[in-house]
Amino acid sequence: MIRRLLAASLALAILHTPAALAEPKPSDVAVNARTVPLTISGTGHRVLKFRVEVARTPAQQELGLMYRRKMAADHGMIFPMTPPRFASFWMRNTYLPLDLIFVRADGTIASIAPDAKPLSLDTIDSFEPVAAVLELNAGVAARRGIKAGDRVRW
Repeated sequence: MIRRLLAASLALAILHTPAALAEPKPSDVAVNARTVPLTISGTGHRVLKFRVEVARTPAQQELGLMYRRKMAADHGMIFPMTPPRFASFWMRNTYLPLDLIFVRADGTIASIAPDAKPLSLDTIDSFEPVAAVLELNAGVAARRGIKAGDRVRW
């Protein structure tokens, strides 16, 4: 009798374990298998070209680049925000160090948070309303000369 109760309790515990604790499958991680072109233009550098995934829905934006182990050098992810709003990000479950680029409604870069540390729970804020946040591999903004005032188009 006790064995049956323990077995039943264990079965219930397994069935009621939150799905959020399970490591996602690779198919669950990709926000959008297709990428779209994105350019950044400004003084001091030529037009820079990237391919980005677009995190359109709230669920896609919540997942972002979490659980990714690698990303091509010329790739990234953009988080459009309609209407523009203050943005706050963290690096929970994000293994890649990233540059976060905050983009105003007119397409200009408001600010850049360079080299966000993987797995950090520290918040990274836009400090002003933005229409999008672009995530690129850490160091790309500095190496490619991207700065506040440059224009982003996608």
